Amino acid sequence: MRTRTSPSGTPRGPRPGRRPDPLHGPLHGPLHGLRLDLRLRLRLGLLLGLLLPVAGLLPAVSASAADNGTWGVFPTPPAGAAMTDRAYFFHQGAAGSTVRDSVTIVNSSDRELTFQVFATDAVNTPVGGAFALLPVESKPKDVGTWTALSTGAAGTVTVAPKGREDIPFTVRVPEDATPGDHVGGIVALNTAVEGVRADGKVQVGVKRSVGARLYFRVPGPLTPGLSVEDVRVSRGAPLLPWFKDARATVSYALVNRGNVVVEPKVRISAEGLFGRDVLDRPGREPGLVLLPGQRIELTEPWADSPQLDWVTVKVAAGASAYQDLASESETDFLAVPWLAAGIALLLTVAGIAFAILRRRRNMGPQQVEDVPHLAWTP
Repeated sequence: MRTRTSPSGTPRGPRPGRRPDPLHGPLHGPLHGLRLDLRLRLRLGLLLGLLLPVAGLLPAVSASAADNGTWGVFPTPPAGAAMTDRAYFFHQGAAGSTVRDSVTIVNSSDRELTFQVFATDAVNTPVGGAFALLPVESKPKDVGTWTALSTGAAGTVTVAPKGREDIPFTVRVPEDATPGDHVGGIVALNTAVEGVRADGKVQVGVKRSVGARLYFRVPGPLTPGLSVEDVRVSRGAPLLPWFKDARATVSYALVNRGNVVVEPKVRISAEGLFGRDVLDRPGREPGLVLLPGQRIELTEPWADSPQLDWVTVKVAAGASAYQDLASESETDFLAVPWLAAGIALLLTVAGIAFAILRRRRNMGPQQVEDVPHLAWTP
């Protein structure tokens, strides 16, 4: 199996004469529509008071929602407003500047809750690429260290039943901050242990947390970068080829080598011998926000892969917001039903051996005839 990779493209910058978007330059950047949709969903969620639970216990905190039905974390609404019109925090500030905002924690339960509130960095989970916030025991190194919350020395906030607390915070951008997107979040971790789970022979207390995302852009040269790497194909051939489909899995890595957030769009295709198309998955967006410097592993199932062919699989990726950003990588593999081929080879060898033995038996032992001795006479 051999693999070939092409480098990512270098996209053009935003067109002049347009007001830059806090995250992706032009107003039609990939997260602009996402923010509008999330604002609507957040309003509905706050009205209903019931959104999906956030799976942020002791591992990294999922931040796909800012409410788990018991408490929520989101940007503070404008004065006099009951609901926020912001799904996440979006800010921009030059190196050395300070930005101020406020985060709100709402307690939807009938009991008083105490939270440990902290700012941290965001990452993509290595497998699957989900957005996640670092847990409280992991020290942030980026925008999480720039953010200071007004929670006092203890870093905890107690919220009354059916109440809310607004917590001001500041983001102080370092003088040596690099241009581009810096992504993190503000997390409210319930200090009460809500359950116990087994971790081997150890019982571990379970705490839940909810996080609101913080996207912060430092102005300067913006360099989108996306790379497709390490394309692999794993196969599972049926015992009786062509009576059942052969299943395969295409695995690949996406790496954000730029300094801005990208939402990748991936196309997977494959060609057999003589250029025959055996797979064509049109470009689609996996719904991921790939953060700068992050590498993620993704897989694509292939239910009806070839059973006898020489196949070239190609994975190409780009981003809708950056039309010139493109990268692709490919790999080759030989599709052979090895188990069936091995059985057929054994049967062939056994058949040849049986034929040779049978022929020898049919010939029987050879009789040697006596040659009479003839005397020589002159």
